[in-house]
Amino acid sequence: MKDTRRARMSLGLLLAAALVVMTVDHRAGGESPFGPLRGVGTALFGTAESAGADVIRPVGQFFETMVGAPDAQRRIDALSAENQRLKRDLVAQSLDQRHSAELRRLLGVAGTAGYRIVPAQVIARRGTPGFEEAVELDVGSADGVRSEMTVLNGDGLVGRVVQVGASTSTVVLLSDPASAAGARMEGSNEIGVVHGVGENGRLVRFRLLDSTAQIVPGRRILSFGSQRGVPYVAGVPIGVVERVEATPGELTRIAYARPYADLTALDVVGVVVQSPRRDPRDAVRPGAPRKPGPSPKPEALRGPGAERKGI
Repeated sequence: MKDTRRARMSLGLLLAAALVVMTVDHRAGGESPFGPLRGVGTALFGTAESAGADVIRPVGQFFETMVGAPDAQRRIDALSAENQRLKRDLVAQSLDQRHSAELRRLLGVAGTAGYRIVPAQVIARRGTPGFEEAVELDVGSADGVRSEMTVLNGDGLVGRVVQVGASTSTVVLLSDPASAAGARMEGSNEIGVVHGVGENGRLVRFRLLDSTAQIVPGRRILSFGSQRGVPYVAGVPIGVVERVEATPGELTRIAYARPYADLTALDVVGVVVQSPRRDPRDAVRPGAPRKPGPSPKPEALRGPGAERKGI
């Protein structure tokens, strides 16, 4: 009880002293004798307040981030999805432009030569009984395609149709070892036969029937055409002679030509459903040949089955 009364008296005196000090400091203004003490207190308590704020601020930011995390993740997911969509649109646009350019070249060739064609797209590379190199097209009998029709693209001869379904068809490529097509040298009547030699279509073999005819690298060859245009129509660019083999004493001459059509990367092609009334001859001028790649080995060029099929 005694201690409690003394504590109350001490507290009262302290409060009274504090009031006196505050009154004197307020009335004295800038000349207050307590100015230095007020400055020290401000510095001490200001530092403590600043330190406390530095400790509390990251904690507050952490809780704000946790509260806003779902919205932020949704925004990130939305931006990622939009980015993927834009990438797909860009790829699709690029493909459409490429397809349009190939189709324009194809229609230009067909229009110049007078071929009536059905445009198609290669949808698969596949093997078929009796042939090693063949592709599948997205057109068939419902589109007017029949077996033994010529297939070409905007660069040159591709091959011929060998199987037809309602909505798809199979084309054996000119590069297949079992493939053969009548051909002639541009600007002349010198004729021969082009055989595939495999090796992904990098080269085809041209057997010139007249062993005395002049043939040198750089000469261009075109399809000679079959009877009634089946299976090959006339005037389609085939390729450019790259090298000539020495064949002393033989009745024919042999050269190897690089095809104009890139038979390893076919996309837009055309099936010739009606050949022109007149041989277009050299009306379809071949463009620059594809950049040469590594040539097949001689033994590969003479692989088995190269002459299983006639013209």
